[in-house]
Amino acid sequence: MAIKFLFLDIGGVMLNNGWDRKGRELAVEKFGLDKVEMDERHHLTFDTYEEGKISLDEYLRRTVFYTERNFTKEEFKEFMMQLSQPLPEMIDMVKSLKAKHNLRLAVVNNEGKELNDYRINTFGLEGFIDFFISSCFVHIRKPDADIFKLALDVAHAKPEEVVYIDDRAMFIHVADRIGIKGIIHKDVAETKAKLAEFGLD
Repeated sequence: MAIKFLFLDIGGVMLNNGWDRKGRELAVEKFGLDKVEMDERHHLTFDTYEEGKISLDEYLRRTVFYTERNFTKEEFKEFMMQLSQPLPEMIDMVKSLKAKHNLRLAVVNNEGKELNDYRINTFGLEGFIDFFISSCFVHIRKPDADIFKLALDVAHAKPEEVVYIDDRAMFIHVADRIGIKGIIHKDVAETKAKLAEFGLD
């Protein structure tokens, strides 16, 4: 069956990961935070933020502003946002494939709402993505297979009509269990070659 849909992660595929381990290390250095305490607090509450159950302000209250600081929450949020950068080669390839093969594109990603909104709007993803199945909107996170089932329902897609691109092998394997073919993204050239194997050149 011909491929009609691309499901895509954002972080590590179309943009960098932004607020990831490296970003947190930069924040620790810039703002003089305790790395061990920051990491522990982050891991205890970040899933809740990504599922859309708390706001970015509440996430920061739990991880950074649980004590008095010599910088503001707005300064810290601005730093977080500025960590995000596009991966233009990948974005251009996805746009080209959409136009050439008349594909429908769905983002399936884990992201907290404020960061997700910033990244979508700042880098123009709403200009070519048809559906956003983001954890903060649907209150389900990868690797829960239900997020992929929901994406299929929203897109009115059959699993065999979809190729899913993510930089994390576990998520590809979870999608594969429900019949969605996947590509573990490492670089543009390799992903381009694998897409060609699915008839998407």
